[in-house]
Amino acid sequence: MKAQKETQGNKFFIKGGIIIALFLLTSVYSKAQDQLIFPFQGGVTIMNRFFKDSLTVSPEIIQKKATGTVVLKFTADPNGNVKKIIIYYADDYMLTTPVIEALKKSNHKWIIPDHEKLHDFIISFTVNFNPPAIESAALAKEVYRYYKQRHPIVSVNQVPIDDVTLLPTIQVDYNLPQ
Repeated sequence: MKAQKETQGNKFFIKGGIIIALFLLTSVYSKAQDQLIFPFQGGVTIMNRFFKDSLTVSPEIIQKKATGTVVLKFTADPNGNVKKIIIYYADDYMLTTPVIEALKKSNHKWIIPDHEKLHDFIISFTVNFNPPAIESAALAKEVYRYYKQRHPIVSVNQVPIDDVTLLPTIQVDYNLPQ
């Protein structure tokens, strides 16, 4: 009888220990979630609005009806300044210029973790035109011409990433002239 009480006591002690450990792990995880704030001042909605307002699609992009994706890695310092920008991928070189100019305007808006001197971010932009209400064969021909003549930028070697934060894609749409 005494052995049975000890076994039940041990089971209760083990179950209680497991429950306490789970609570501690949950509280540590919750604390980690508290420290992980969105790295752009104001949050994701403000970041999207900032880039849509700051990115100016060039007349050359509009004329060629250029579309595509640009993926950049940039480094921010504790003051929120953009220190270094690297093009990881771009469907066309001409798409990178307005994207980089908009990213440079984001100085003092980035938030990096407290314990870091510099932090890397990866951000992608997609650039597209709003299709006209009435599509034409001439438009399709111009888009195809652009596609054949574009100059992509691709990485041909490994890219060490280390600690980096992948940001949501910024979608930029522009209107074609009538």
